[in-house]
Amino acid sequence: LAAEVLCRESHMCEGSVLQARAALRLVEEGVQVLAFSADLGQPDEDDIQNVSKRMATCGVETVIVDLKAEMAEGCFDVVRCQARYDGGYWNTTGIGRIVTCHGLVTAMQKRGVQVLSHGATGRGNDQMRFERYTNVLAPSMLVYAPWRDPELLKEFPGRSEMVTYLSKFGIEAFVGPKKKYSTDANLAGLSHEAEDLESVQTPMTIVDPEMGVWPKDAPDAEELVELTFEGARCVAVNGKRLSPLEVISLANTIGGRNGLGISHALENRIIGTKSRGVYEAPGMELLGRALEYLYQAVLDRRAAALFAHLSSLVSNQIYDGRWFDPATVAARKAIDELTKTASGVVKVGCYKGNIHFHSLSDVAASLYNEADSSMEASDGLNPVSSQGYAEIQAVEARSLALAGQIAK
Repeated sequence: LAAEVLCRESHMCEGSVLQARAALRLVEEGVQVLAFSADLGQPDEDDIQNVSKRMATCGVETVIVDLKAEMAEGCFDVVRCQARYDGGYWNTTGIGRIVTCHGLVTAMQKRGVQVLSHGATGRGNDQMRFERYTNVLAPSMLVYAPWRDPELLKEFPGRSEMVTYLSKFGIEAFVGPKKKYSTDANLAGLSHEAEDLESVQTPMTIVDPEMGVWPKDAPDAEELVELTFEGARCVAVNGKRLSPLEVISLANTIGGRNGLGISHALENRIIGTKSRGVYEAPGMELLGRALEYLYQAVLDRRAAALFAHLSSLVSNQIYDGRWFDPATVAARKAIDELTKTASGVVKVGCYKGNIHFHSLSDVAASLYNEADSSMEASDGLNPVSSQGYAEIQAVEARSLALAGQIAK
């Protein structure tokens, strides 16, 4: 075990099989361990206090930090930036790590913590996210990664060995029927991966959705939803004004029962490997797609192209654990400027995994003019005036052709 940890207190970040195993092993070595866990509105946790009970069986006290409101704001940030990653899935885990690290590192600093220990594996993204955020938020805080410690890896090469070890102490790693995959959860959504899902011969449908249902099991009738946005933030659902936490919670319920937001990806990890995942983000999908319809109304072509570039940049930065970097901050400020006029009411229909556009109303900044785009006689754009524009375009086109620069 790392010498730095053995001569100091160690403070665990989060709580899972990996963390429980690491905590117990550190306690065995005589290290004083204090666990910190974030309440992110995890839909797979009936009672967040169960984390404290599980860690107590390892002889470890747990400090639970309520970050549900902060997580809701994180959801709004992702939706505003349209931050989707490989395969188009919402960046739910990435934003969850931002909220977790900021909240828990702040709590640790108040307790005078010197060493942060996390249970992320040496093959995934979270090790990089936890450590980078610790480094930028608390540069003097040391980080210990048990599952990159050669001694521990020899003793416990995989999850099965960890589970067996915990059982010897009467610690149940899995409560209820054991799933064939692992799940990470927060208010924004669920990420399912590992075990049976590691084989690309295994269908994604082995996953039992926890935030809703598969589209085939959704109701046969379309459900209409009216979402009110102010400055790209959803402030009301079906005419009722709600807090961000209430909005995303209700959106999750509506989207979940209609089979929205279930996706599959073979994503590119930070460390260069690929990982397979099945994702649930019903509320993010509902809010995000509705806001996308609003963006189509208020962004001109060049603004939309710039937004798409910035959205991609922010999404990658979230995934890579670079939320607080200058590039991310600048991109988000630019997105705020581009989307500040995205206000209005969007009505959509939810039906078996699909979102159907129904209407836009009260969009004061809309650039859409029905008369200008009509195929019928109207008081809009005079078709004759387009003749001059076509002639100007022809000058460049003919010049390129005569210069031999056109590929035929």
